[in-house]
Amino acid sequence: MMKLSEFFEEKNIVPRLEAEDKTGVLEELAAAAASSDSSIDKDELVKVLVQRERLGTTGIGDGVAIPHGKLSGLDHPIVCFAKSDKDLDFESMDGKPAYLFFLLVAPENSSGVHLQTLARIARILKNSSLRRRLMESSSRSELYQAIVDADEEA
Repeated sequence: MMKLSEFFEEKNIVPRLEAEDKTGVLEELAAAAASSDSSIDKDELVKVLVQRERLGTTGIGDGVAIPHGKLSGLDHPIVCFAKSDKDLDFESMDGKPAYLFFLLVAPENSSGVHLQTLARIARILKNSSLRRRLMESSSRSELYQAIVDADEEA
C-alpha cells in the first residue's frame, strides 16, 4: 500500500497562504514544489495547473482542493500542502470556499501512481476529524503530523 509520506515532506507545507484567489494559491503551491525539487520550473508548473483547472475545478468540496498536474523531467511524485485562513473561491463542486489545498505533481508518464496518489489524498480528506485538525493546526510540524497520522490510519 502506497503512503503519502513517500512523496511528502514537512518542508512541502505552506502553513498560511498569502493568496487572495485561485491563481495565487496555484502560484504559492508551485513555489513550494519548486523549492523542494530544483528540477521543477515554478512558472511551467503554474501553467500546467491553470490548464488543468480549465478542464474542471479540482475543488472537491468540504473546504478542500487538490490541484494536480504532470511535468516532464520529474522522476517521482511530489505532494505539497497549504492552508488558508481566508474564504478562497476555488469554484468548488459544493460552491463553498476552500481552505485546505493539496498539490500533486507527478512525472509525465505516471498515470498509475498519479491516480493512486490522488485517490489516497481524497480518501484521507473525507475524514472530517482530519479536516478539523488541519484547520486547528497552525505550525508546519503540527500540519505534517496530522497528515501523516491520517495517512497511517487510512
